[in-house]
Amino acid sequence: MKKNPLYQFENIPVDSVVLESLWPYHRAPKSKVLSLQKKGELIRLKKGLYVVSPDETDKGLSLGLIANHLYGPSYVSRQWALRYYGLIPEHVYLVRSMTIKHSREFRTPLGNFEYRNCSEDWFSIGIRQEQENGVNFLIASPEKALCDTIVCTSGLNLRYKKEILTYLEEDIRFYMEDFVQMNPDIFDACARLGRKAKMLSTIANIIRHER
Repeated sequence: MKKNPLYQFENIPVDSVVLESLWPYHRAPKSKVLSLQKKGELIRLKKGLYVVSPDETDKGLSLGLIANHLYGPSYVSRQWALRYYGLIPEHVYLVRSMTIKHSREFRTPLGNFEYRNCSEDWFSIGIRQEQENGVNFLIASPEKALCDTIVCTSGLNLRYKKEILTYLEEDIRFYMEDFVQMNPDIFDACARLGRKAKMLSTIANIIRHER
């Protein structure tokens, strides 16, 4: 039995041009790709970008990797990253990312993805690679994810320790035993760029004091 050529891509998003090249002698390669989408073998993420259905490959998808590919350069962050690390209890269904490009949103069969603009200096702080279902993707560190959550929350400007702790415990329900183990240097690095600097500096000082 001939092996399905789609299997080679496993759970990695793939460009439509690459897909069409699998059938060079087909009279209409674009129609072939569309047919595979209608059959459910391919999932369309956006114009020109697909991922093979896990029903075909038995390979779980990585929403983090898909977010990186949908719009980049970008890294997943904010509440989605906090939940990924097990720092907040609620499930998060909107995959939020930071990017140096314009802010964008995408609706896909796999869920909704949101991208918020930031400067290149901000982008470079506190990001790492994590692995999910056998693939690596770019994600904020726990500290950077919290910084992104704070700076992207409109109207949030807390300057005092009690206010900040109440926000963490009650508003986003952060697990505080993990909070005091965070790296204060990342909060300081973000504060130096001037975005809600007082609040981020206070967080760094709280962590140092509580250790």
